[in-house]
Amino acid sequence: MTQEKVNLDSEDYSGEDFEDDDMEAFENASAEEKTLPKFVVEGFWGERLDKVLASLMPDVSRARLQKMIESGAVKVNGVVVEKIRAKTTEGDEIELLEAPRMEEALAFEPQEDVEFEVVYEDDAIIVVNKPAGLVVHPGAGNPDGTLMNGLLWRYPELKEVPRAGIVHRLDRDTTGLMVVARTLAAQTNLVRQLQERSVKREYWAITMGSAAPDFVVDVPIGRDPRSRIRFKGFPGSTGVRAKPARTRVRTVDWSSADGIPISWVACRLDTGRTHQIRVHLTGEDLPLIGDQLYRGRAPGIAVKMENLLDFHRQALHASRLGLVHPVTGEEMQWFREPPEDMIQLMDDLGFGPWDRPVTVFERV
Repeated sequence: MTQEKVNLDSEDYSGEDFEDDDMEAFENASAEEKTLPKFVVEGFWGERLDKVLASLMPDVSRARLQKMIESGAVKVNGVVVEKIRAKTTEGDEIELLEAPRMEEALAFEPQEDVEFEVVYEDDAIIVVNKPAGLVVHPGAGNPDGTLMNGLLWRYPELKEVPRAGIVHRLDRDTTGLMVVARTLAAQTNLVRQLQERSVKREYWAITMGSAAPDFVVDVPIGRDPRSRIRFKGFPGSTGVRAKPARTRVRTVDWSSADGIPISWVACRLDTGRTHQIRVHLTGEDLPLIGDQLYRGRAPGIAVKMENLLDFHRQALHASRLGLVHPVTGEEMQWFREPPEDMIQLMDDLGFGPWDRPVTVFERV
């Protein structure tokens, strides 16, 4: 499923797990800039209308979407449909006749004391170090216990900022640095920086395979039509099926385990698509150690390596973040080494010391 005309990028903001998804603040746009959501169904056959909309717009409650359908605020192929169980099929055009009440998506409750490290904070921004296993945003299957719930607990004023100031996200099991805006003005500025690709984001990944010293993956990414939770590369295809995606990669070191080559790579994102690094590296025959979703062309070997190295989540860490402060205009950077489990993995593979990839951030 892909979205045709909407300021909120639903494809990049869908599902439970996110590698690093740049979000446009739909609710911040002026009346002239807002466009009512319009979608084309792709990859789903025979699904209920409310379920399809919930997949497309996970930041809006299913109950709210059902009410919109029943009130006649949804068209399918130009005809108003008022039955939430109405079936959709490939190629159907879905149009919303009114904007969802975004405030329902913003005022998440409960506020909870969720564990995460604050790396930096001032009156405009907060930089956090997200641990593995923490979902960033409430959604289907994760109504609470998320980073957003924890942010609202520590910083109650974030209730006044769309999505509690979150402007980009990481997968549940990806660790590392994220920036959060404390004010609407700061959020607007950070979203603009993300759109302009001026925010610097470096990730460390431990992969199977022997990576080239330097390479760029420039392959559009879209939803895998065979699986609603997976994404895949579509070389040469952009638009309805896939969106442009570009990842720059520099190899830091090589190793092996049980005769299987292993690489430590640093990745820089030029775009922020769902599962971008995982999809791009797997497409280069470099699946991440421990990745439960993208195991590459030799899933048996991937499982063997996961068990041999005793690492059961994707080995991916957002190690470095750089941006221009939205108030002072100062260029700022932060670095965090991986958590203990990934450090142990890297030690077992003979990788280190940690200061070696510092220059990669500027060079990749």
